[in-house]
Amino acid sequence: MPLPAEAAALRGEIETFLYEEAELLDSWRLEEWTALFTEDAISRIPALDDPTRDPDNSVFLVAEDLPRIQSRARQLLGDTAWAENPRSLTRRLITNVRVTATEGDIVRATANFHIQRCRMERISTYVGQYRYKLVRRGASFKIAERIVILAQDTLRPQGVMSIIV
Repeated sequence: MPLPAEAAALRGEIETFLYEEAELLDSWRLEEWTALFTEDAISRIPALDDPTRDPDNSVFLVAEDLPRIQSRARQLLGDTAWAENPRSLTRRLITNVRVTATEGDIVRATANFHIQRCRMERISTYVGQYRYKLVRRGASFKIAERIVILAQDTLRPQGVMSIIV
């Protein structure tokens, strides 16, 4: 791990990156958001009952590679995605950002989130933790792995997650 001053600076860089990611999602700039991912990136949301399951042998709520992430973003930005027409209004709070490991240009980090989604006079809340594998690219980062651990025992009444988390 880096020295304390270096660790604080790195955490600050990660926080800035995660805040920018949140802003892209909240403002529905999904094509720009997909550009944050590496070409071999994965994004997963494990089942609520056991987030430690092996992704090769378990059903996940979401398990996507970059082409699928891009496809879903394009669909949601189009006119045919009934789940987001009209689009949700979201605001996400990113907290407790921690760098958990570093190795060369690779940084593993976690952050808690609280997302409020307002759609059709209904407000839904999503809470949980992001687990990232980030790769340094110049002055910023790219997402190689994004795991979303929901701290909820059900998705009712929330229902549809689409791109929300």
